[in-house]
Amino acid sequence: MEKKKKYKFIDSFAGIESIGLKASQKIEVVDLFCGVGGLSYGLKTKGLQIKGGFDIDSSCRFAYEHNNDAKFFDTDIHKVTKKEIIALYSKKAIKVLAGCAPCQPFSSYSHTKKDKDPNKYDLLYEFGRLVKEVHPDLITMENVAQILNFKLKPVLQDFVELLKNEGYEVSVNRVYCPDYGIPQSRKRLVLLASKYGKISLIPATHTPEKYVTVGDTIRDLPPLKAGERSADDPLHRAIALKPLNLQRIKATPYGGGWKDWPEELRLDCHKKDGGKSFGSVYGRMVWEKPSPTMTTQCTGYGNGRFGHPEQDRAITPREAALFQTFPMEYQFFENEGSVSITTVSRYIGNAVPPKLGEVIAESIVEHLKNINHGK
Repeated sequence: MEKKKKYKFIDSFAGIESIGLKASQKIEVVDLFCGVGGLSYGLKTKGLQIKGGFDIDSSCRFAYEHNNDAKFFDTDIHKVTKKEIIALYSKKAIKVLAGCAPCQPFSSYSHTKKDKDPNKYDLLYEFGRLVKEVHPDLITMENVAQILNFKLKPVLQDFVELLKNEGYEVSVNRVYCPDYGIPQSRKRLVLLASKYGKISLIPATHTPEKYVTVGDTIRDLPPLKAGERSADDPLHRAIALKPLNLQRIKATPYGGGWKDWPEELRLDCHKKDGGKSFGSVYGRMVWEKPSPTMTTQCTGYGNGRFGHPEQDRAITPREAALFQTFPMEYQFFENEGSVSITTVSRYIGNAVPPKLGEVIAESIVEHLKNINHGK
């Protein structure tokens, strides 16, 4: 369909054919903590072959397999074995082990409440265990940028030390997503490691004056009211707002937030000193800048600056998916018209932006090109 092409971010990349690999050699990827497949999709778009994804959330199976043409394994990372992973790779392949360990313990969004799942701290150690057992040729790990400064447990430092002890060259990169054409002010950590030699992330592709903006991304989508859905796109549907919240968003000017409301519309918590610092809550986006970071609750009006720039509603799952650079044709469910907004928002917010996967793939291909050419 023409409309699907219009909102597609992913472009082609022919670099993998130019690096001089033997005809029998392929770059193959196994994706740990794969979720609905954002990272795998980005790597696949740039020519890497996805062999399989592992995740404990079995509800991600359809999206992962349908969009990535690879098998989904519903397995707890603690139970994943060397044998299972090695069996997926071809004998002569360049083996890539990829993954994004769930980041809730390190995220700034969780620092205001007690972490209810301390076992998530050891997921990166399980990634390290599999590196030691499988010893892939290349490794990539994506996570929240806060893990760089996390004080309670030196999980990143331990992971990097393990990789170096296993003979890998390692680069750790703090990424501001708009620098790579992602229309979202997301900050991430991207780690790359190679047993072949030094490896680095490709340079930024966009400067601030060329950032992809909210307007570039969603301006042409059909307008909606709160509670409405598009007749043509089941994911373009907006959560209904209670009368009071509808008054609040109507009182919110372009780019504004709750501080612009009359006193009678403000929440009690915002009148206290502790609540005054949350200036982005109940805010509207602006057309001229990238969106805020997409979270698992990004389609809720009161959960951040997730109000539409002009329409009196929160953003839709379709808009959130586009900010995450999922193309229009990416299918999250077999029947997208019958799923809850909460569920699809969780999938989208937890995902690695496919465009960031593309950047990682290009970095891997460039590294192999340099190694192959003796640089």
